[in-house]
Amino acid sequence: MKYTLLISALLATLSLAACDRPTVVTVPTTPVAVPVPGPAGPTGATGSQGTEGNTGATGKSGTGTTVIVTPAASAPAN
Repeated sequence: MKYTLLISALLATLSLAACDRPTVVTVPTTPVAVPVPGPAGPTGATGSQGTEGNTGATGKSGTGTTVIVTPAASAPAN
């Protein structure tokens, strides 16, 4: 019984080692052309700055305590 198990394991090893492995074919990729920026063009004409707008009225300062209530934490998603 010992020899039959040993011989069958040896035959299985040799038969699996004799299997033909498929060759891996790598297809070369075509290079992608990367555009290169050209020389800088002439600068544009400078324009005039617009007029300054009116500032708004300031509000009155608050008195008291500000209470910030945060929402309850949601249940974790599984």
